[in-house]
Amino acid sequence: MHFTQKTNPLKRSDLDEFVNCYHPANRNRRKATWSEAALDGRWRVFDYEELLKRDKVNLDIFWLRDKSLEESDDLPEPDVLAQEIADDMQTALEQFSAISEKVKG
Repeated sequence: MHFTQKTNPLKRSDLDEFVNCYHPANRNRRKATWSEAALDGRWRVFDYEELLKRDKVNLDIFWLRDKSLEESDDLPEPDVLAQEIADDMQTALEQFSAISEKVKG
């Protein structure tokens, strides 16, 4: 899923599938939506041993492909990409500036 601060901000409804799968009050009711038969499933279970085998027990795990980026014909125009990057950098700079001011106290 592709979100940007300005043109496609994350909305609460974008998290509905995660919340439905997560079951915070009853973890034993969690059911994986990913399997070898359902490769597009967004909820996947990993065994503890499987995680320990990863380099430095890295939890930065990707198993879904962004289909919109698989072919260069589907990419946004360069000016759109550049503007999204500039917007994200501006937002990050504003956030860091606010943090810096708070730290100065």
